[in-house]
Parts: sequence; C-alpha cells; structure tokens
Amino acid sequence: MNIENINTLGQLKESGYKSKSIKDELRENLISKIKNKESAFLGIHGYENTVIPELERAILSKHNINLLGLRGQAKTRLARLMLNLLDEYIPVVEGSEINDDPLKPISRFAIELIKEKGDATPIYWLHRSERFAEKLATPDVTVADIIGDIDPIKAANLKLSYADDRVIHYGMIPRANRCIFVINELPDLQARIQVALFNILQEGDIQIRGFKLRLPLDMQFLFTANPEDYTNRGSIVTPLKDRIGSQILTHYPEDIETAKIITQQEAKLDKRQTETIFVPELAKDLLEQIVFEARESEFVDAKSGVSARLSITAFENLLSTAERRLLISGDENTTLRLSDFDGIIPAITGKVELVYEGEQEGAAFVAKSLIGNAIKSLFPIYFPEIKKLEKQTAESPYDDVISWFFNTDSDFEILDDLKEEAYKSLLDKIAPLEILLNEYQPKTKKQESYFVKEFVLWALVEYKKLSKYRFAEGTQFKDPYGNFMSGL
Repeated sequence: MNIENINTLGQLKESGYKSKSIKDELRENLISKIKNKESAFLGIHGYENTVIPELERAILSKHNINLLGLRGQAKTRLARLMLNLLDEYIPVVEGSEINDDPLKPISRFAIELIKEKGDATPIYWLHRSERFAEKLATPDVTVADIIGDIDPIKAANLKLSYADDRVIHYGMIPRANRCIFVINELPDLQARIQVALFNILQEGDIQIRGFKLRLPLDMQFLFTANPEDYTNRGSIVTPLKDRIGSQILTHYPEDIETAKIITQQEAKLDKRQTETIFVPELAKDLLEQIVFEARESEFVDAKSGVSARLSITAFENLLSTAERRLLISGDENTTLRLSDFDGIIPAITGKVELVYEGEQEGAAFVAKSLIGNAIKSLFPIYFPEIKKLEKQTAESPYDDVISWFFNTDSDFEILDDLKEEAYKSLLDKIAPLEILLNEYQPKTKKQESYFVKEFVLWALVEYKKLSKYRFAEGTQFKDPYGNFMSGL
C-alpha cells in the first residue's frame, strides 16, 4: 500500500485498509518475527531464555505488562524495543489531539469532522517511532498531567461553559492513544493517581472533573518498578496490580561473558581510545567481576541493586585513565594496566548504595576492597590457589616471586605515567614472574602478558604474600616483612 497517495478518508477506504488495535499489531508482528526466526529485542543479552520468552507470551496474550526488577536491568530498553513490533505507519485524523483512527473515531472532534466532511476528511500517517510515550512517576505527578483537566482558557476562547466537554484539555494518556505508554518507577506514583488508572486499564473510560467520557482508548501499557519489598518509597496498590495482565521479573547478567557483551555494546568510547589502547581479556573479566562482587558485598545494599551502568561507566573510566597516561607519556599506543583500575573508583562510589557498615568504612575503601575481592575471585582460575593456612615449610609456586622482593634492596614502584617500554622493562626485571607465566599460562599472548604479571602481584598482595602501598605518583610493592620493618 502506497501511503503517499492516501490523504483522505475516502482514499483510505478504497485502499482496503483495515483497522486493528495496537495489541493486535504487536501480536501479529511478533508472530511473524517468531515464524521467521527473527529477534524483536536486538541488543538485549542474557534474557534469551528468561525474560524475553515471558515478554513474548505477554504480548501474544495482549496483556498490559509490569517489568519488575532492580535498577540497570534494561527494563526501559525492553519497553522501547517493543516499537519494532508496531506497524510502520498508521492513519490518523488530521488535527486530532488523541490520534483518532479515521475508521473508528472516538473523540468528539474527529466524529464531528468526519460527519461534516465525509470521505474528504483529511488524514496523515503516523510513524511508529512517534508512537511511544513515557512518564517517570514522581510524587508531584497529578491526575491532570496524565489524564486531563478543564482548560479555562479554552473555555473562554471558545465561549463555552465548563459543562461542555470541548473545554477538556487531555493529559498524557489520552494523547498517547494508539501508542505504547510507559510509566517508569510505578511505586513512586501516589496511590490516588494509581487509582485514576483503574478505569483506563479495565473499562477504557476516563473521568475528568465530573465529566465521564466514554473513550475506548487503544493503548499498550507498560510499567516498570523495583520490587515493592525493596523500597520504602511506595508500592503498587493491589487493585492496580490486579489489572496488569503480566508481571515479568528481570535480572542482572548471570555470567561474566554476558556482562562483557553488554558493557562492550553500551560503553561510549572515542575511536582514538579503541585504536590506541589494547584491552586484555583478563582486564574485561576483572571489570565485570568487580560488579559481581559488589552485588554480593556485605557493604553494599543488595536491595538497592548494582546497575549494569557501573561496569559501563567504569570501563569508560578505565580507558580514559590509560588514554591520559598515553597523552602524558607521549607514547603512540599502550596496553591497559592493572594500576589503571584505580581510575574506576569514582565510577564505583557513585553507583553503589552502602549499608551502615559500608558508610562507616567509606565509599573509597569499599571500592578498593571490591577490586581486591575481584582479583582474589579470578586468580584461582588462572593460577594455583593460595591457601590461607599452610605450613611454613610448605613449598609454593610463588616462593621465587616473593623471594625476589625480599632480596631486592630497592623499592619496586610502578608509576602511573610510566612510558610503555619502561613499564614492560620494569616487570621484566622480575624473572620469576616470567617463569610462573610460562608454567601456568603458557598460551598467554605477549601483549597480554604484562597485565597478567601485574595481576599476579596484586593477587599476592590480596593473599598477604606481598604488601602494596599507594602514593601520589603510583604504586609500590614490597615483601610484607620489609613493609613491617619500614613502619609503612
């Protein structure tokens, strides 16, 4: 159907166009995609066997939907991707405030216009990208905002009394007729405003200042919310929950590989960063492990959740830390270093809600402990486990590395702005590290080996085999006994 040639109601009828509800659109287009083995939710990872099948079942059932989950779980992203399941264009009566269907008008304006002009009634075509409305629920939202109110200025201009329904100014919901309407953070909406949604969800009529308008609005409602038990800000009133067809629980990525895909996809990186900074795979794993540690940490409020935005912004900070070093040193290229992870602390401290014990320790301390815990969690995957309790006479694969620090007179310091060659030469001095890598990680690429070497040093610190001291220009490593003797 060539919509460019259809500009009036008469032409629309001649074309054979048939009206269908938005929920039928979503259902039919989803059926088509499923049959063609196409995904309607491209860019969503980790939900393939959990959330997406439930969401598809809800769409097939023509349900209004509530996405329930902690922050940073792609709830709003899922809602916006539902636009892909709408028809590309739909006809609308020209001048209608509420996107009236020319074949099934519901507003007084559209009904009277069609009665007056008949088949000559002008129409226009609304693209699916314009069929999405979103409202963040805040305590100051009023019934007038989302449903409507009497407009005294309109009454004065049209010389109408307040008893005439033409003086009504429609709110966001009627104006989103034939659209997907999303209310984010539904529990934050005051109970009396939630009550105002009852009739819209169930019967389709709205009430404005004494006017009871029978407006069978054609809408797909989508709500997002944090679990009620996890917030003191408010809750979803029970009758409203009863009117929402499907409630779908979202979740965080269940493994590091999925989390890595999300971070790489969402991180906003400058082309110069990706071209000049090499990021070892272990560094990506470590970054995601930090987020996993945060979700399990005793210092972090699990009820608040740890958003996927933490790993995204931390990754951006990580590359910016390496880029800054590159600009200062004058090198053309660099490899990410473990010491660069100190640069992600600002990304962590702003993204985690601390419990009382965490507040007592301080946000920076918690961030550093998360990095340390992530290193300890990943280390046994790559190297032999360092046991907490072992005999003093027991031999360890790390004895030679520790002895090197014990027997070295000078302090071993990795400066933040060290040039690339100087950094590599510094780590090459620790000959036992090279031997350790060759024995336990022989397939490590040369470009990644220096990050792995530094990873071993940080891990030995976490297991109390070495000590680490952070100073203004960099990081110093010592054997723990030398550290004790120096009083640091």
